[in-house]
Amino acid sequence: MNLKNYIGLMSGTSLDGVDGVLVALPDSAGEYNHAAMQLLASAHIPFSAELKQQAMSLQQAGDNEIEREALLANQLASIYAQCVAVLCRQHPTLHIQAIGVHGQTTRHRPELGFTRQTNNPALLAELTGIDVIADFRSRDIAAGGQGAPLVPAFHRAVFAKTGECRVVLNIGGISNISVLHADGRTTGFDTGPGNVLMDVWIQQHQGLAYDANGVWAAQGKPDQQLLANLSDEVFLRQSPPKSTGRDLFHLTWLQQKLQAFAHLAAVDVQATLCAFTAQSITDAIRQFAPECTAVYVCGGGAYNASLMHALAQALPQVHWDTTEILGVEVHHVEALAFAWLAQRFVQRQSGNLSDVTAARGERILGALYPA
Repeated sequence: MNLKNYIGLMSGTSLDGVDGVLVALPDSAGEYNHAAMQLLASAHIPFSAELKQQAMSLQQAGDNEIEREALLANQLASIYAQCVAVLCRQHPTLHIQAIGVHGQTTRHRPELGFTRQTNNPALLAELTGIDVIADFRSRDIAAGGQGAPLVPAFHRAVFAKTGECRVVLNIGGISNISVLHADGRTTGFDTGPGNVLMDVWIQQHQGLAYDANGVWAAQGKPDQQLLANLSDEVFLRQSPPKSTGRDLFHLTWLQQKLQAFAHLAAVDVQATLCAFTAQSITDAIRQFAPECTAVYVCGGGAYNASLMHALAQALPQVHWDTTEILGVEVHHVEALAFAWLAQRFVQRQSGNLSDVTAARGERILGALYPA
């Protein structure tokens, strides 16, 4: 089997840092599955609190945005280059075909015809001496699509099983599902919040970046009236294709929803946010993948025991597990997806699925920044 080496870099809506993988991918699409990919190295570079705040400030309109985004892009390129260096030090003699880098989403407005993944791929190519493939989402949007999610095509290539309907659930800041239908079709969309609301709430009240293992949420009791109020969001009732981000689900949105619930203890709000995340996910699966028999979870939310318990309770007839049972660790999946998308670009093959994004057709995604 002919293998080529790629690097995938992903920094998502949780804003915790960049995940990187160095992976050997088979040249033939027919050879894909989790066993055919050879993960050679992995790395995680955390974001500083200052960088995270800079990225979050660009989610909303503000002063001097162009300069602030350009400076953030340079910082991100430097961090991405650090991650590449860590990966390459483990295999210094390997030839790397290309780096696939997602960038940091600061705005996602497909209804206005644009999405913004902040990055400086030219600088990354200069710093690493490796070809860089970036800007994967804009071509899908140019073709009338949502630009997201893009991972379902990778999930199909790696996790699909003939004759079985599976759902791959990624819980990052935002949650998205890939429905791998038994007949070979693939659909998918963003279901709503993942960790984002729980993260901003615990940061505000306990000064922590996230609720480790869902321990704080487990100490509270969900409030059913607040849960109903949170669930009264137009996005959740929309039919796919659809995608979302921090443009919608952020602290101000949450504070508006909480105006009539000032009497609730902060821990009970956290428990309700956990229940809300689980409900929005399972409602989507129930409605758009009723025949699914198993759900495989990846992303940071897979480490939240309270959330995983709530998901399994809401859909007890479905088998729940993580992608690790399928051979891929939960924190590697998205970085691997962007290594795979880089390979698709190099091979001049499409990377999107029009059934997922509603683009006018399948397109080659990304732009090349040569070394």
